[in-house]
Formats: sequence, structure tokens, C-alpha cells
Amino acid sequence: MKKLLHAIALGLLHACALLPFWALYRLSDLTYFLLYYVVRYRRKVVSGNLRDSFPEKTDQEREQIARKFYLNFSDYIFETIKLLHISDRQMAKRMTFDNVSLIDGYAGDGRSVAVYFSHCGNWEWAPSVTLHTACRPDKGIIFGQVYRPLRDSWTDALMLKLRSRFGSKSFPKNTVFRDIIRACRNSGMPAVVGFMSDQHPSHGDLIHVVNFLNHPTAFITGTETLARKLNMGVVYWDMYKPRRGHYHIVTRNITDDIASSEVFSVTDRYVELLETTIRRDPSLWLWTHKRWKHPVTFEDNEAPRHK
Repeated sequence: MKKLLHAIALGLLHACALLPFWALYRLSDLTYFLLYYVVRYRRKVVSGNLRDSFPEKTDQEREQIARKFYLNFSDYIFETIKLLHISDRQMAKRMTFDNVSLIDGYAGDGRSVAVYFSHCGNWEWAPSVTLHTACRPDKGIIFGQVYRPLRDSWTDALMLKLRSRFGSKSFPKNTVFRDIIRACRNSGMPAVVGFMSDQHPSHGDLIHVVNFLNHPTAFITGTETLARKLNMGVVYWDMYKPRRGHYHIVTRNITDDIASSEVFSVTDRYVELLETTIRRDPSLWLWTHKRWKHPVTFEDNEAPRHK
């Protein structure tokens, strides 16, 4: 029965992915209405996050941000399903990049690159950067992203398939350091790896507390630690959404000399850039997470994180 349900679900997803974008966005409009007005999916979480992050805004302004966020979130769902059938040509037009020469430059020097990224816009479309860089996957460079395996094995396998659509590899978070070293050593090529670093730190990571969106916030430090160990170039992907169904990422350099930079200076710079991105268009960030569920203080800095 479970296999049958999975087969039916996959068939429906493929059928959905074959629809033209205009039809997908009609489904997205309906999903937005259901999530926001009927199911009220995590409305209290989103409202609380926006209220605490933007106390200077009026209730009406925050409500407008929330509605736009839910519409963007609904778009994200159907755009991600579209990855099952979207062509390279269509994707290259809808997901564009600026300044990828930074990545090509590091790769040309034989250096790996850590890409700081976040849950903004449609992050599942970002691996299509391989359609824009001079180097191609496994032909001069390895492309990949760090991910947290999902509990449901069927859903996990589906997401891994979607994320490899443009030739990038997925590295499980718990073994990413070892896996990147092994992949680079076996291939003799550098790697460009994306890190979704806007979540809470993992257990065992040093806590680094910064002021972020009006909250003392513990940020992931494992990305910087790994980048230092591998002497990686470090960049940030700044996400824009010019119009519905179209995204644009500007690659911004954080440091090309991480070895001589102060500890946590890379993380601090990432936080500054991320907050700028969010404040420019708050509706693009993923507000449904309880990001400040476990409050921290600045006195918690550099203490190991525990459960």
C-alpha cells in the first residue's frame, strides 16, 4: 500500500510539473489562499517573527509582508515541483546570476569555494548556477550543496533527485567535511559548495551570538570552520525576485584570504549581508520557522551548543 501511494504521488507530481507556468501559478494562488486564510499554516509563528523583527513597522505593513510571504512560499512549492521537467534553457532564463566570474576565478586557481546562502526566494533553483559558470560539473570543478537528510526516505530521495537536476552533488551535513575532502582528492578538482547557514547551530558547534533582526541570535559557525580548514574562497549569494517566476542572484565576495581573517569575521559579514537581503524584501525569507525558540544572550558566545 505504501509503494502504491508513493507511485500515485509521484505520478501526480510529474503531471503537475508538466503544466505550463501560468497554470502552476493558478494552483499556487489557490494554495496561498488555503494556507493563509483556511488552514492558517503557522500564522502565529510568522506574525510573531515579523512583529519582533520589525517593531518599527505598523501592523498593516507587517500583514502585507506576511501575505506576500505566503504567496512566495506557495510559488516556491510549485516551482520546486517544476524541477522534474523544466528544461535547461527555460531555467537559465528564469534563474539568472551576476558575478559568477568570482567562482570561476577561484576554481581557475584550484581553490574550493564556500557559498553562504539562505532560505530566501527559491533556494532549490540555485543549483542551476552550473548553467552559467565557465566550469561544468565534473569537468574542472565539483558543484554541491550541504543538506539535512529528511526523516521520510521517499521524500528524501525525491529531493535529492531534484537537487541533482543540474549536476550538483548533495553532501549530508554530518559528514560534509570528510565527503568534500574525499571528492576533491578522488577527482583532483576543487569544489563549490553551498551552505544554508541561516538556521540554528548544530550540536557541538561553538555558539556565536550576533544582533540579527532585532534579536540576539546564535548563527551557524560550522560553515566558517570548514572553510578555514580547507582554505576556501568565501562568497555570498544575494537573492532577488524581479517578478513572479524569475529570480536573480548576485555573487558577493566575503573573503579571498580566510586564513588571515579574524575568527567569526566571515560569519559576521554573512549576517550583515543576509540582514540587508531580508530588509530589502522581507517576504522572500522563510518566516515559518521558530528561529528564536531557544533564546540566547551575548554571554553565551563561544560555548558549545548542546541539546
